[in-house]
Amino acid sequence: MKQTFVTCVDIDGNEHEVAIDTLQWRPSAYAIVIRDGHLLVSRQFNGFDLPGGGVDLGELPDAAAIRETKEETGIDVNTPEMVGAHSNFFKLPTHNNDRFVQSILMYYRCSFVGGELSMDGFDEFEKEHGDMPEWLPLAELDTIQLASSFDWRAFVRRAL
Repeated sequence: MKQTFVTCVDIDGNEHEVAIDTLQWRPSAYAIVIRDGHLLVSRQFNGFDLPGGGVDLGELPDAAAIRETKEETGIDVNTPEMVGAHSNFFKLPTHNNDRFVQSILMYYRCSFVGGELSMDGFDEFEKEHGDMPEWLPLAELDTIQLASSFDWRAFVRRAL
């Protein structure tokens, strides 16, 4: 019998049973940027996430990781190298709170090029729910609160 529902997880770990025909497809790309023993992270929803997000139509995932990093942190990166990927069903943290997606999350190790930490590239939603990005000491990686429905820290360790 064909499955008609899936379980989507939100950033607080809550599970939501969702009809498959209501899901949206949203491939996502994230950057793992390590510099001087620190990891570049975005601050949002009282936690930390890697810079990244949805891949636009016509855009390659590695290019999306570069673009999203600049938009969310002000930092320029290059030479994305895929570290790994994870399939996920999750609830997007949106204003109307009813957007459920099926995604493949792609994680890229990227090289720092330059730039200063900034919120200048934030859209209105990010301004409301985000905070200044930061360089997190890698020693604190296991103790941080994640703002993600998936624990991506294993991919960071793989990128070291």
